Amino acid sequence: MATRTAGSWKRITAGAGPAAQRLNALLFAKGLTQEEVGALLTPYGIRDPKRADAALQAMAGEPRARAILAAFLGVILDGVAHTADPDQALTHWERFLEAGLNRVQLFGYLAEFPRLVHLLCATFGNSPAMAQTLIRDPFLVYWLAEEGVLAGQPSRKELEQEVRAALATVTATELKLEALRRFKRRAMLRIGLRDIQRFAGVQETTAALSDLASVLIQAAYETVEAALQARLGKPTHRDSKSKPVMTGFAVIGMGKLGGGELNFSSDVDLIYVYGSDEGETHPSHRPSAIGHRRSISHEEYFEYLARDLTKVLTDVTQEGSLFRVDLRLRAEGSVGRLARSLAEYEQYYKVRGQVWERLALLKAWPVAGDQSVGKAFLRLVKPFILGAKQGPSGFKGATQVLAQVKAVKDMIDEKMSQRGQERRNVKLGTGGIREIEFTVQALQVLCGRRVPAILDRSTLGGLARLRRLRFLSKEQEEALARAYLFLRDVEHKLQMVHDLQTHALPEGDEELAQCAIRLGYGVKNREASRAAFVKACRQHTTLVNGAFRDLFAAPAKSRLLTAALKKLS
Repeated sequence: MATRTAGSWKRITAGAGPAAQRLNALLFAKGLTQEEVGALLTPYGIRDPKRADAALQAMAGEPRARAILAAFLGVILDGVAHTADPDQALTHWERFLEAGLNRVQLFGYLAEFPRLVHLLCATFGNSPAMAQTLIRDPFLVYWLAEEGVLAGQPSRKELEQEVRAALATVTATELKLEALRRFKRRAMLRIGLRDIQRFAGVQETTAALSDLASVLIQAAYETVEAALQARLGKPTHRDSKSKPVMTGFAVIGMGKLGGGELNFSSDVDLIYVYGSDEGETHPSHRPSAIGHRRSISHEEYFEYLARDLTKVLTDVTQEGSLFRVDLRLRAEGSVGRLARSLAEYEQYYKVRGQVWERLALLKAWPVAGDQSVGKAFLRLVKPFILGAKQGPSGFKGATQVLAQVKAVKDMIDEKMSQRGQERRNVKLGTGGIREIEFTVQALQVLCGRRVPAILDRSTLGGLARLRRLRFLSKEQEEALARAYLFLRDVEHKLQMVHDLQTHALPEGDEELAQCAIRLGYGVKNREASRAAFVKACRQHTTLVNGAFRDLFAAPAKSRLLTAALKKLS
């Protein structure tokens, strides 16, 4: 490892000159004591000066690069000081600079662009997952510097064009899938940096994540479908006029994907549905690769398609993976076939559908495949979501629905208690995101048939409609919306650290302080930031739990339910 090259502490820092001159001692003064190193680094939030000094020496490299680094070392240290973990930031700087770029060329470039230096610091000190993206592909630093890359988020159409361009240069199925995985890494870096730098708010971030997922799932579906049809032929059936037509297949996004509210590190909840039970595949003159049969049923074909698509979405390769896929919201849950026809789903919901499925289907939306099949699925589930006209109505019917939803939440509460997360889990714990979602969705299910304008796939959209239709007061809606945005922001900052699907606040004070800083609380007094963050969490979750309990704990006394029933009378 390269070390300091010349000079002494006294000569380089003589006269207690400008900060930059004093910092030059870190790169050039021989024989610095640990106390002297600490005096230079601790003002920047460094907790382990010895390790940080070693990282700086490794970063600096040989004399020519070291001299250029000296010109903007202060910018780097100021940048890391404003991150959640300054020590970690310098470690990631060290690893990034060891990844293969020409150090002299890069330092010369960075010295001219202090804004880019701060972006790198924000990445390295706030998100090890995003840091790893740059470490494995260091040339992305030049992409980040391009005008417009971080200025705004591409539209859905622009993302589709970018994906097509990424796939245009390869033909093999596996190479296309690897290109999609690389595309995702780069796109996630852009979304993450825009979020951590506050260039984008929570709603823009969730929309960007949802658009990216939908575009990638569509591209993966097209790739898998083409390969499968080459092997097995095209699935067809006869329409109402006995004309042979292609049988469509749709991927239905559920949960936060369906609602356009995806997380940074979220499973994608999917349902696979195809247009018709009737018909079969019609392979080419070449024998089929499976058993050399000339044709197979739709049930077999679409099960192959569903399995292949799930596999390519979840496979982990040297380029990473696309998504974790959760298929438990399909008919029969985790034990049923992966794909079913429209007719089968219609029969399933008529006979076996449960209240929790009604709430889940409020967010259903076609994200890939044949849009006509996807829209047909939405039409067939709507009567199930909104409830049959016969059966219990009024207060009795409402309380039955609320009791079943509360039973689901009670099971969640028991699991959170067993994990010791009833107060720490911002999604499933007391006063968490799920309580807001259940409150909105329950009111939509209870009132949607009589007041269809109440329906909206997104939680914030649902709250806005409840206010507009006067189910909620302005004050109630604004308070719940603020809580939702706050809790989703916390969720993002927890997940962007290691790209893990976590929703629980850390237990340690230092980790809580780091979370607070990622959320925008100040770095000057980490303890004060931690305390302010914890207080805000408590205030929001207390308010949310109050609204949830008002509707579910004692329906006979519920102000929300009373207001809703008056609207329906």
